[in-house]
Parts: sequence; C-alpha cells; structure tokens
Amino acid sequence: MKKIQHKKILLEAHKNDPKSIAASFLYNLEQKLAKDEYSATELDCFLALAYTIRDRLVSNWIKTQQSYHHKNVKRVYYFSFEYLIGRTLGNSLLNLGLEETCDKAMKLLDLDVDQLRDVEVDAALGNGGLGRLAACFLDSMATLEIPSHAYGIRYEYGMFNQEIQNGWQVEKPEEWLKFSNPWEIARPEYTYRVKFYGTTRCEKRKNGTWEFFWENTDDVYALPYDTPVPGYATKNVNTMRLWAAVATEEFDMDYFNSGDYMAACEKKAMTENISRVLYPNDSMFAGRELRLKQQYFFVTASLQDILRRFKAENKHLKYFPDKAVIQLNDTHPAVAIPELMRILMDQELLSWNQAWDITIRTFAYTNHTILSEALEAWSIPLFERLLPRHMQIIYEINHRFLKEVLKQYPGDIERIRRMSLIEEEDPKRIRMAHLSIVGSRSINGVSKLHTKILKEKIFHDFYQLYPERFNNKTNGITQRRWLKKSNPRLADLITGKIGNKWISDLSCLKKISKYAGNKSFHKEWQKIKYANKKSLADIIYDTVSIRVDPNSLFDVQIKRFHEYKRQLLFAFYAIGMYIRIKESHENIEIPRTLIVAGKSAPGYTFAKLVIKLINNISFVINQDSDVRDLLKVVFLPNYRVSLAEKIFPAAELSEQISTAGFEASGTGNMKFALNGALTIGTLDGANIEIQEEVGEENIFIFGHTAQEIEGLKNKGYQPEGFLKDSPLLQEVLKLIQGDLFCPGEPGIFQPIADRCTRDGDPYMVLADFDKYISCQERVSKAYQDKDSWTRMSIQNVAHMGKFSSDRTIREYAHDIWHVKPSPVSK
Repeated sequence: MKKIQHKKILLEAHKNDPKSIAASFLYNLEQKLAKDEYSATELDCFLALAYTIRDRLVSNWIKTQQSYHHKNVKRVYYFSFEYLIGRTLGNSLLNLGLEETCDKAMKLLDLDVDQLRDVEVDAALGNGGLGRLAACFLDSMATLEIPSHAYGIRYEYGMFNQEIQNGWQVEKPEEWLKFSNPWEIARPEYTYRVKFYGTTRCEKRKNGTWEFFWENTDDVYALPYDTPVPGYATKNVNTMRLWAAVATEEFDMDYFNSGDYMAACEKKAMTENISRVLYPNDSMFAGRELRLKQQYFFVTASLQDILRRFKAENKHLKYFPDKAVIQLNDTHPAVAIPELMRILMDQELLSWNQAWDITIRTFAYTNHTILSEALEAWSIPLFERLLPRHMQIIYEINHRFLKEVLKQYPGDIERIRRMSLIEEEDPKRIRMAHLSIVGSRSINGVSKLHTKILKEKIFHDFYQLYPERFNNKTNGITQRRWLKKSNPRLADLITGKIGNKWISDLSCLKKISKYAGNKSFHKEWQKIKYANKKSLADIIYDTVSIRVDPNSLFDVQIKRFHEYKRQLLFAFYAIGMYIRIKESHENIEIPRTLIVAGKSAPGYTFAKLVIKLINNISFVINQDSDVRDLLKVVFLPNYRVSLAEKIFPAAELSEQISTAGFEASGTGNMKFALNGALTIGTLDGANIEIQEEVGEENIFIFGHTAQEIEGLKNKGYQPEGFLKDSPLLQEVLKLIQGDLFCPGEPGIFQPIADRCTRDGDPYMVLADFDKYISCQERVSKAYQDKDSWTRMSIQNVAHMGKFSSDRTIREYAHDIWHVKPSPVSK
C-alpha cells in the first residue's frame, strides 16, 4: 500500500475526488482502526473504506432527517421481521455515484476495490423473498424520496450458514457481526423499556371509565442501531433502525458474591437471546415463546419511537394517522395493532373508540402467503402468559368485530366461526392474519393471481365485508442492485445503446427492443452471457470442485427450499435426463448444467431430505463417465445475496416451477428475466404477469393451472394414475427407491417416493412431470437456434420495466400510504 500525505484530510473529508477518498481512507485506517500501511489486514482495509463511504453519507443523512422534521411530513414506517440486505459497500458506491472514483482511489493505494468488496460479510437478516423484497423496497423508497423509516431486529446471528456434509444440510452460526458492522451507529439515547409477563388490574376512574395497569413484569431494554439507506442520484438518505435486546441488569452481584458465577450472568444472557437468532426453531415451546417475544419486542420499541417522533412535531394524537402510516410486512408484526391500542388507551388515556379510530387509519397489511401453516396463529395460553394485557385487548377487538359481522349477516354462525380472530381449537389460537385485516385500512396481495386467491378463497369472508380495503401491489426488484451492480457488463452494453435513464426508470428498457434483431448486438449480448457463465463456472469449481462447461445451457433453480417450490420436480428432471442418456442412448444435443442453491428451515425434515437427494444425484451423475459433459448437476451451498449476484447474470433458463396457486409472487423470476434468462414455469405468482409483459412466445409455460389443480383436488387427486401413464416417471421413482443414489444409506429416499404416492403427492409433482418434460424438450429445441434464443433473451430484458420495485413503491405511496416525495434540497 502506498503512503499518501494527508495533512489536510479533515478539510477534504467530504470531497469525492480520488485523492480525497484515498486520504480519508488512510485517516480512518489510522484514527479509527489504529493501523498503518504495514500492519493493516484486508479486513482493516475494507473497514477503512466502509467508514470512508459512510462518512460521505452522514451529512445528507442528517439533512434528510432535519428536512423531514422541519417540513413535518407524513412518514412511512415499514415493519418487517426480515431484511435480507446482503453487502452494503457496493450498493452505497453505486447509489452515491462513486464506483469509478473509488476504484481510482484504491488504485492510488495499490488496492483492488473489488477484493475489498468481497471481504464484506452478507447481512443475512432474512430468510428469503420476504426479507429481500424489504431490502429492495428500502432502496426504492430512498430513491423516490419517500419519507420513511424501516424497523426490525438486529439479529446477532442472521440466517444460518449452510454447509453440506455427506449431502446433508448442516447449519452453522452466521456471525455477521463478528468483526463489527461499519455501517451502523448505536443510538442509546433512544433506548426503550419492553415488558413481558406480569399481571393486569383495572381501577375505575371518577368519570366512570376504567384504567388498566400492566404490572409485575419482566423487562428488557431495546437498544437501536441505525443504518443509512441512500437513494440513487438523490440527496435523500433514509434510516433502517434495528433493535438489540439489552438486559435491564447487567450483573447480579448477590449471585456473584455467593460464588454462583453462572447465575450472576444468566438473566443477562437469557434476556439478550431475544435478538440473538433469526427464526428460532419453533417446533418446541421455548422456540415459539422466543419468537413471540421477538415480535412484540420489535413492535413495541418501534411504536414508542414513532410516537416520540410524532410528539416532537405535533400536539394532538388525533392527527397521528395524518403523519404516520405503518406497513406490516406480513403477519409477524401484527401484534403492533393491540400494542398501539394499549399505548393509546393505557398511557395516553384515550377512549376505546378514539384509540381504534387512530389504529385502523394507521396500519396497512401486506399478505405474502396462502399457505395455512404460514398464516401465523398463536396459542392463547402462550400469548396470555407473555402478553396478558394484549390478550384482553384482542378479546375486545374480536367481540366488537363479531358484533359488526352479525349486524351484516344476522344468524350466520358458521361465518362468525370462520371470521373470528380466535380459532376454537384445543388450545385456542389467535389468527394473526385476521387481526391484521380487522386492524388495517388496507390489505394487499403481491401479484394479480395471489390477490385474486385472497379475495375469492383465503379471505373471501373479509373481502365481502371490506371490499374497499383489498388491493394488489405486484412485487418488484431494484434494478440498481440486480442489474447495474450485479451484471455490470450487460448494464454497460444497455447504457451504451439507450443511455442510463433506465437505472431510475426501468420502463426505458423497452428501447432495446429495437436491437432484438440486430446481429452485431446479438454477438455482444452472447459474448457478455458467456463471460458471466465463465465467471460462475470458476466460482462453482472454487466452491464445490466441479468443472462445468460454459458452453452448456445453464439451467438454474435458486430459492428457499419448500415442497410447493418443487425442487423435487427439478431433481426428477435431472434423473430423467440421466436415464435417457444412460439407458436410451439418446443423443442429447444440448448439454446442460443444472444449478441448484437454497436453504431449508432447520426443522423442515422433508426439504432437507430433498437437498440430500440433489447432492447425491450430483455425485452419481458427475462421476459417471458415460454422461461425459452432456449433464452436470451442481448444488451450491450457502445461498445468499452476494452469491445470487453471481448466479443471476450467468443463468440462461430460470426454473419457476411452483405448484400453481401456491407462490404469492416470487421475485427471483424477475431477477432472472432482468438478466436475460428465459423462464420455464407454471402459471403461478408473478409468472403470469411476466408472460403478459414479455409475450407467450418468449417464455416457456407448462403444467396445470391453479383452477385445474383445485379441480384435481376436488375430484380426489390420484397420483397413481399419472405414474401409470408415464414410463419415464416410473423409472425415476424406481431409482429413488433403489440404492443408486444412496449406496451406503439404503432406503433413505423412500419417504420421497412415499410422499409422491402413498401420501397423496400434495404439491402435484407427478401430475405435472410429463408436461414439464415436454416443455423442457421445447427449451432444448429453442436453445439450438442461438439467434432466436438471444432475441428472446433481449425481449425479456426489454419488457421488465413493470417489475421494478420503484413502480411498486409508487403504487403503495399513491394508493395506500398517501405519501408524497420529500426531496432534500441540494
């Protein structure tokens, strides 16, 4: 590393030329990390650069908050249990317009900015699409200058690191904070007390109303950490505030003095477990209790913070909905509804009607799933023990709501049972989705099909009662991360042809349609795809020691493992191809590399067995000399945002093969298409809208529709009939039941065969298998015509404008939040 004179560093701290950035880098290295050019490690250099870039955000960050305060703007408060942020350095450089400048600055020091970016650990504070969507939304809100604050939990250990041992997923702690997080700033002055357990009592006031008290509680503190969220090409820098749990008592001296050193620290350790792990295993009581604690912990701290900010700018709580809208990202934060009621009634002394009017006008709810197991329902004994006052409030909400239902539908007891917030099972449970609907003024789905299913099936009773509350907001992705940052080769080609307006207005991509038939443009496009494939091939070899041919078709399925996403169908396809090559001696004209990545929830036994199957299939096929380079199967472990940024640009075929009617939207499908991959998929989620945009001739659709799936179920679906009619499927299941893929562990895959036959094939893998195989044959035929394939690829990219998260956020802001942009002056 070269030494640079930096006597005037403080004066140049905010300049953005290469020498000033290099000088700031050295200052941070010395003054914040106590290192010089001789002792600095690669981690030190990354941290010094991160602090340098953060310093260039801080001034506008402060100005943004001051501007929002002085204008007393209406703010959006985004409540999400997950934020799958990934790495921050590259995104910050892009949004600040400092990528090229920073590269030059690091070269002055003989450093490589790309290597330093790779040092950063992904902030994996999310599980999958829900958390990544939230991260895209934050980027878009800042870019569109929407006054907003995001709230969540600062998990000490995010989504686990996935290792593959003997084919099995093994979870390891994800220590993203091990070497500090340079982007966050602790705000201890905004620490709030959070209560659990205890008892309630009430006293009658002189005016005849009742006052409630929540006493004898176990308390913890919520300590906030703020991270700046810069917009692209704007001065606006919004805030993501994450809460960490801190014990009210650090140390018990009585235990310590008595020699019980473990007990002296036990309460602190137990308290701080609240923000320790994302999604504790809830298959046991302690895990369920911890998860509910997490949910209440983050919403009460956030609401206290929001009310503090509101009171600093406004005098009367009746104006609260005019200055704040809270978006619930699924049901995880739904306990915020009774919590706001508790604060307004018990602390602010408002009447029930006053409090409910404010609450109902403040919240909006986004539903992300139709799966019954994902629609949260908390057992009343657990909820009542942990949050006794909230249980009382929920009972009262339910009582008043059911009176409203009876007024509309007198005598309809079955409707009352269906719509009640309380599920009358043993034990009784609180339906958090129902609570979210009743307590919100807007309920939205995340694709046209998903919203249709919500209205017509899942929440049909509620839609009949509150039709004006339901609306659709199809999900989107930020093109800045998922094209500009992750695929710079393609981004530069596009910019060279149509300019850079697409970075902030993705609809501009339509302009490249006119190049879809241009042969020279085709060659440039193909050259870029090949370069991206070669880069991924190198990553594959470095990661799992499998050599793949960049000339083969890169066929990719990367997503969270769940049965409805049907990674199993993709595995069956791999076995089917293998059978055809081995037994039928078919000439496979299109060599394929099948690439799979994704994590299963730790307690999801069947999904983990599918991961094991795919890894074992990979081992058998890749070792078979008869197959040669006609087929390779790769499982890339530890799927994460930074790895996704390498895979999407290289993919050519995007596997979106969920059972129709089960995927709410999906955003991976959008990222693939934005990077020029063609989609093979069912008419599910946003696939339908992608087909509408790109045209039926530029997508490969197969399988039963959602209506046909429902029809099969209603008639009594018999998977054996489909098995009987498919010789190839019979061979596939025979190999799974045999020992070919598990020679040392005979019989371990029998549960997979049973699931598809004896257990009724709940996600219709057998029903769609032959249709899927036929569609894949169409893919192979299309891929042989390189010019036609390239034209289709270009048209996919050109018609992705609808799927920008900027468009989604504009719709939220206009239709639900009623919030206008508030630009920070230059």
